[in-house]
Amino acid sequence: MDYKELKEFIKAVAKSGVSEVDIKSADLRIHIKVTPGMEGQYMQTDTMIQQVPMHTGMHTGMHTGMHTGIHTMMQQPMQTVVTQHGEPTQEAKTEAENNAKYVTIKSPMVGTFYRKPSPDKPMFVNVGDTVNKNSVVCIIEAMKLFNEIEAEVSGKIVKILVDDASPVEFDQPLYLVDPS
Repeated sequence: MDYKELKEFIKAVAKSGVSEVDIKSADLRIHIKVTPGMEGQYMQTDTMIQQVPMHTGMHTGMHTGMHTGIHTMMQQPMQTVVTQHGEPTQEAKTEAENNAKYVTIKSPMVGTFYRKPSPDKPMFVNVGDTVNKNSVVCIIEAMKLFNEIEAEVSGKIVKILVDDASPVEFDQPLYLVDPS
C-alpha cells in the first residue's frame, strides 16, 4: 500500500463512522482509532510514535560461528492524547481566517524536517520565495532515507511553520503558500 492509498484509507475510515480498525499481516500492522468529536468544541489530537526494534531472524558470520541478529525498527503508536478546549480565542480565530486563503504544504510522513540539502548548502526556500508545483521545498529524513518534498502548488512562500532539524508528524503543516 503506497502513501496516497494509505491516506485515502484513513480518510475513508474516519468518514465511515467506524470507531476502530485493526489490520495485521506478516510484516505490517495498521491500527486506526477515531475519536468522535463533540459538537461546537475544538478538538486537537496528538499521536506519539515509538520505534521498537524487532528481531528478523537473519544471521551473519557463517564461517566464524558467530550469531548476530539483524534488527529493524518498527513504528508503533505509543500514546494518543486528545485535548478538548472551549471556543478558540479571538486571536486563534483571526489567525485561522488569515491563513484560510493560503495553501498548506503538509508532511507526508513522520521524520526529521530539513530546510537545506546539506549543512553547507543554501535553504531550499525562504519566506517570499516563489515556488512551482515541482519545486523541492525541504527534505524529510525517515530511517536514514532522505525524501525530497515538493510544493505541489505554485505560489509564494508566506510562512515557514517548522524549525530546521525538527521532528515532524504525518500531515503536520510545514509551509503556508499564497497561490495568487
